[in-house]
Amino acid sequence: MANKLLQTILIKPAGADCNLNCAYCFYLDKASLYQGEKAKRMSAGVLEEIVKQAMHYSVQRIGMVWQGGEPTLMGLDFFKRVIELQLHYGKNISISNVLQTDALLLDADWAGFLSEYNFLVGVSIDGPQHVHDYYRKDKAGKGTWERVLKNTNLLLNRNVAVNSLSCVTNYSAKYPEEIYGFLYRSGILNMQFIPVVETDKENIKKAADFSVSAKAFGEFLCRIFDLWKSDFSYGRPKVSVRFFEELFYNYIGYEPPECTFQKECGKYLVVEYNGDVYSCDFFVESRGLLGNIMQTNLLTLLNSEKQNEFGKQKSALNKNCFSCKWLNYCHGGCIKDRIRDPEDKGQNHFCESYKMVFEYSDSFMKQLSERWLDNQKKQQKTYKL
Repeated sequence: MANKLLQTILIKPAGADCNLNCAYCFYLDKASLYQGEKAKRMSAGVLEEIVKQAMHYSVQRIGMVWQGGEPTLMGLDFFKRVIELQLHYGKNISISNVLQTDALLLDADWAGFLSEYNFLVGVSIDGPQHVHDYYRKDKAGKGTWERVLKNTNLLLNRNVAVNSLSCVTNYSAKYPEEIYGFLYRSGILNMQFIPVVETDKENIKKAADFSVSAKAFGEFLCRIFDLWKSDFSYGRPKVSVRFFEELFYNYIGYEPPECTFQKECGKYLVVEYNGDVYSCDFFVESRGLLGNIMQTNLLTLLNSEKQNEFGKQKSALNKNCFSCKWLNYCHGGCIKDRIRDPEDKGQNHFCESYKMVFEYSDSFMKQLSERWLDNQKKQQKTYKL
């Protein structure tokens, strides 16, 4: 098997540290991996090693995703140093920087910097105030919506590319129209809806109460599909909804970029604040440790036997999957969604959701893909002339 190339790395410069205490967050508990260390902040040496290796082991382009915890806890000067290192080590390499943030620490200086260096900023905002503040509270137990919206507007006013990272829970799934409409009116036209399912900490035999059911998430997506479709203009979408764009790739014969719907996992790496490297954002745990960047390079870790074995786990499908007509669209979905709710017994928690929305959107997606492919052929003919 040919070596995988380094295309994307997720970097957690402040580890699991965060200035929020969201009820459904799965990453806060990861702090227990490094209990003996008080200041979970990436050192200058680890940062330089990450950037240097990312530039060296990529092929002309690399995506660097800065997330957490909350990455802005590092301060703006840290990210200015990121740019300096990228410019130094990344000659002739296309670099895309993505910052995923709760937006609480952003200000005009941050907005200017993110605009100048073309960061894509994923803002964690779940919808209108009653939806967002239901689970997304700060350490004092207060809602954060007003502060998040204020700082998001700073970004939008500086023409920063913003996409919403909206978690779909048992509560928010009831309000697809409100959420979509709020984001649209706020000027956030790139939307990502992330379904939440986690194991209950008090009773590990069931899913946590905030988890969204398969049926509720499926109905939510179908309604979002209707809203997305209604906002088409001149045959093109005004709004980007990540789920439907990923689905569209299947209809035009390409592999979706997002790992959830890819055939195999293990195509990116996660680097913690101290240089420890893990297989996946959802499996940052002792048994998922691949090594440390200060001892072993990223390309070796990406192509290690342990990482390859991790990637193959996705093919261990439930027997029901093999007779499903949608298997080549989802490939069983994210493997973490097979294990968070014990009642699923290894079946993807959102299997029913996917079937609902695939069936619901199929006719339109076929029409859209035929139109797209026809336009591609016309453009090729024009180019040849």
